Amino acid sequence: MNQLLTLLLVGLSVGMGNFAASIAIGLGGVSKSLRLRIALVFGTFETVMPVVGLLIGQQLANFLGGNANIIGGGLLSLTGIYLVISSFKKTDKSEVKQASKDWGKLLMAGFCLSIDNLIVGFSLGTRKVPLLLAVVVIGLTSITLSLIGLELGNKLGSRVEEYSEVLSGLILVLVGLLIVFKVL
Repeated sequence: MNQLLTLLLVGLSVGMGNFAASIAIGLGGVSKSLRLRIALVFGTFETVMPVVGLLIGQQLANFLGGNANIIGGGLLSLTGIYLVISSFKKTDKSEVKQASKDWGKLLMAGFCLSIDNLIVGFSLGTRKVPLLLAVVVIGLTSITLSLIGLELGNKLGSRVEEYSEVLSGLILVLVGLLIVFKVL
């Protein structure tokens, strides 16, 4: 049960990056086919990157021994702090919007948005989370949040995007601390 809760919280946090980028893309309006393409690309990268990190973390968990939860939880918290800080920096969202129209650029955007999830996956790997469960939970959460973000982008504007990045970081910090103190 703790593993599922951990995965749901991490999946929510990881998917929030997609959510924010999807809102930015959705602000300009997108067709149904483009919406599906974006959700699939973002969801795939948001699932694959943590899984790669998870596999690395599982391999290193025995080596790290009793310190695995401290290292994994600490890295998760640091990633969350980084996300909160970076959410306050103003970035040009037009690059993400332009990338959504070209397959190569969209794949690169998906990769860049998910690179920090290697650390998230590594942290999960030190907890020995089942791989298949991680793939399903993180993948479904990421795709769902991407689709919701695209719809909200059409309707709400950029304020929701800002708050989702902060929320994502705060969730990662919380989950990391819960792992360090062996609550999760």
